[in-house]
Amino acid sequence: MKLFFYGADQCVTGSCHCLEVNGRRILIDCGLQQGRDEIDNAELPFAANAVDFVLVTHAHIDHSGRLPLLVKRGFQGRILTTRATAELMDIMLQDSANIQESDAEWKSRKARRSGEPLTEPLYTVEDAMRVQSFVSACEYGETVELFPGVQVRFEDAGHLLGSAFVIVDAEENGEKRRLLFSGDIGNVDQPIIRDPGTVPGADFVVMESTYGDRNHEEVKDYTEDLADVIDGTLGRGGNVVIPAFAVGRTQELLYFIRDIKARGLVRSVPDFPVYIDSPLAQRATGIFAGDLRGYLDDEALDLVKDGVEMFRFPDLRMAVTSEESKALNADGVPKVIISASGMCDAGRIRHHLKHNLWRSESTVVFVGFQAEGTLGRRLLDGVESVKLFGEEIAVHAKIVNFNGLSSHADRDHLLSWIQAVQDPVPRHVFVVHGDREVSQFFAKTLCDLGLDAHAPQYTACYDLLEERELEVGYLPVRKRRDGDGKRASSAYERLSALGQMLVEFIKRSRGRDNKTLARFADQLRQMLDRWEDM
Repeated sequence: MKLFFYGADQCVTGSCHCLEVNGRRILIDCGLQQGRDEIDNAELPFAANAVDFVLVTHAHIDHSGRLPLLVKRGFQGRILTTRATAELMDIMLQDSANIQESDAEWKSRKARRSGEPLTEPLYTVEDAMRVQSFVSACEYGETVELFPGVQVRFEDAGHLLGSAFVIVDAEENGEKRRLLFSGDIGNVDQPIIRDPGTVPGADFVVMESTYGDRNHEEVKDYTEDLADVIDGTLGRGGNVVIPAFAVGRTQELLYFIRDIKARGLVRSVPDFPVYIDSPLAQRATGIFAGDLRGYLDDEALDLVKDGVEMFRFPDLRMAVTSEESKALNADGVPKVIISASGMCDAGRIRHHLKHNLWRSESTVVFVGFQAEGTLGRRLLDGVESVKLFGEEIAVHAKIVNFNGLSSHADRDHLLSWIQAVQDPVPRHVFVVHGDREVSQFFAKTLCDLGLDAHAPQYTACYDLLEERELEVGYLPVRKRRDGDGKRASSAYERLSALGQMLVEFIKRSRGRDNKTLARFADQLRQMLDRWEDM
């Protein structure tokens, strides 16, 4: 009985683990690597046709995004997940496939001009649509036998609609082991969905550590604060532009705004229009408005029982086509625009920022985490201008950040979660799904509490019966290589060395005034944009 680590090992994305029992192989998640975690999404460290089952903890792409590639490469097994995850995963994988095809088409256009080989998409929409034929849905608490000797159960993780941690009871050669895979552990007191469920005892735990080194700010009711922002902005004749991820965050915003309208909290324009400008968000909202028995928290259930539609209210409108999206900035009517992506690095939101950032009467509201290097983070850091679609745009709009809205458990809640795993207490905890420094820090924190824990490396292998590490694995070097995969040239090495010097300079710049740092960041961004276009 062995456990292999094939993704999100001392990094945050690309979650993928493999349990081998009685010669059968079970993947827990098969996620897409993203951002700085990306090594090579096309490389699977196992044969797709050797996988018998996949257990999917939730629909987010960093946990499900390589399932179409698995199918493309010959997977013929069975995919199990909760009913809500199955529905969300279907639309999210098709959306991801559209992005894969669009990116490949753009790269191929450049390649044709330079005479280089064309780029094939990682997978296509057709591949993504085929995934659903392998999916079997189950409910929370339902025990499913995969094959003799292995039973699995999904329990509510409170992270996203349908999210789950997975309990696997396995027997090999007469010896039994229980494994608990956390997936992404949810925050408490989120709207719509329930808090994370009760965790059982387990022999081995594979747990996330995204926020393993810090706590969230105090969570409060954002309804009145958001109403004040909307009231003031619309009263000035401006637009409220909200970058939001299509699945989860957009539905939370609609939930808040329905309450704002019901309570009459916006007085300047009581019947203000709200636009969802994200085709994926529209489809996801349809799922959130469906049969959610077994998924909603008590407050949301009470609304449903009273006949209230949680995501419907007067003057809610959908922008479906690109023409409808563009028209939102041409009619002059003050409105609320919710659009993806949440960090402003892609999607229709960039067009809305182009037309509203320069307007002092408008407001941009951030409701989620903004990673370093993203346009969203730069706006929060106080840049004076940004480049959008080749045009320099001054930032005169008001920038508002609602801190504390997170779907991930923070450090204290992660510790509470693992300390609740009793009877049995874990023999070992494998810490995954955290930045390199964070996962190592959190593993040490668990050791200090008396638990046996470590942060495994990529491709590590652990024997669960003998309780020893068979393969240490390795930490992939994320340095860029040239096109044919060979070691980079001396010129590249010089560039890499300068990059390290730049990183050290940035670290030494902590504490300088925001205006100077923003100007420096803008100059770097302009230089990078110029070179990206060459």
